[in-house]
Amino acid sequence: MNLRPEEISSVIKEQIKGYKSKLDVSEVGTVIQVGDGIARVYGLKNAMAGELLEFTGGVVGIAQNLEEDNIGCVLLGSDEGIKEGDPVKLTGNVASVPVGDDLIGRVVNAIGQPIDGKGPIKTSKTRPIERVAPGVITRKSVDVPLQTGIKSIDAMVPIGRGQRELIIGDRQTGKTAICIDTIINQKGKDCICVYVAIGQKASTVARIVKTLRDTGAIDYTLVVAATASDTAPLQYIAPYAGVAMAEEFMEQGKDVLIVYDDLSKHAVAYRAMSLLLKRPPGREAYPGDVFYLHSRLLERSARLNEDYGGGSITALPIIETQAGDVSAYIPTNVISITDGQIYLESELFNSGFRPAINAGLSVSRVGGSAQIKAMKKIAGPIRIELAQFRELESFSQFGSDLDKDTLERLNHGRRVMEILKQPQYKTMEVEKEIVILYAVTNKYLDDIDLDRVAEFETEFLKFVEAEYNGIYTGIRNDKVISEENEALLKTALARFKANF
Repeated sequence: MNLRPEEISSVIKEQIKGYKSKLDVSEVGTVIQVGDGIARVYGLKNAMAGELLEFTGGVVGIAQNLEEDNIGCVLLGSDEGIKEGDPVKLTGNVASVPVGDDLIGRVVNAIGQPIDGKGPIKTSKTRPIERVAPGVITRKSVDVPLQTGIKSIDAMVPIGRGQRELIIGDRQTGKTAICIDTIINQKGKDCICVYVAIGQKASTVARIVKTLRDTGAIDYTLVVAATASDTAPLQYIAPYAGVAMAEEFMEQGKDVLIVYDDLSKHAVAYRAMSLLLKRPPGREAYPGDVFYLHSRLLERSARLNEDYGGGSITALPIIETQAGDVSAYIPTNVISITDGQIYLESELFNSGFRPAINAGLSVSRVGGSAQIKAMKKIAGPIRIELAQFRELESFSQFGSDLDKDTLERLNHGRRVMEILKQPQYKTMEVEKEIVILYAVTNKYLDDIDLDRVAEFETEFLKFVEAEYNGIYTGIRNDKVISEENEALLKTALARFKANF
């Protein structure tokens, strides 16, 4: 290949024209200590709090403790390939997760990577996991009900869209069951659900996902799972990742229900992480900012006003108590942040009353404003009737000869308790709840045998659907029981009881 001198000069000129000086400037630090998912890094003067740092082998970490001469960093992956003296780069980004409609129906880990074997998630949009909660001006008061489909909750401790209702109780009292039922009941109600599993067994999460698939609820549900085998930092960021994904839908004007299952394990993961970072321990060895840990998470649930799209995030955080102790550190913290709590009791659960809701200790601080008018009118006396029944029941254990009024109240209370029982995965439309609660509060069931009350309920609801369906339609559309519907309901009750 022979080149003439003039060609050589033209080639050199072309090369000079196309020359680009590319200088890669990035601040690099050094690992001085690593272990237990925590790395100490020296030499990153410009690191921000919460910034992602890149280690060898592609492992990322989050800068947590910015100290005078080093940074305490938690690793979002295995620390096996990282050793002392390895370089660490600043990325300039804070921890973010992918968001968008493509996540619905998927199971992802705490950093938004799919773990359900259904291929990658095609979304280009991300959001930082930490964010300031909506302010007072952007919010709207809670007055739209979020129907759980569970009679005792919709009647006595109603939940509204944008509310934070704590579900609290010992282990194995049905806390998760209530949340899964509520998710199943959102079918066709234009509400997206996010279920965040923190520190649970992988088999438990798999069972919940299977239930959601079997009931068709997975079509509007997104599952974020940081299982017990994941590191403490991943369990710590899981709920923030979940709420970041939920906020994307809320800002599009949609309603979202998010379940944190459970925040006790979240606090334990944060405690492990903080102690390894050598932060000073406080009460029960939790760090001093454990209140802020949950308040900044739960405050992100809100109902936005129309100027901001009118979307909402309703949160159902779960807390597990030890031997019913509601006055422990984490339970009292979370009770003080939420708008009420549903308290589940082991004794009620073991005696066969399920869902095992203690009506005396459960409260909704939003109250009747999160109920439709028909439910508000009927459910009013139930709580008082149950409280009187409890008192009389404990009193009647000592006395044998009871007067007629006391016997009637005990008899009525037992029927109310029986109607409030509900099997798992059998949620109910609000109009059906109202019809059966109307029957029991107006003492139509007081002369039915106790062991036939459940049968009466099932058959009567079918009877109304077949012969008096207008009652259901009326309640659904008007949100009240009109006088003519009430008259129809009385006729239906009289006709059905005659043949039962």
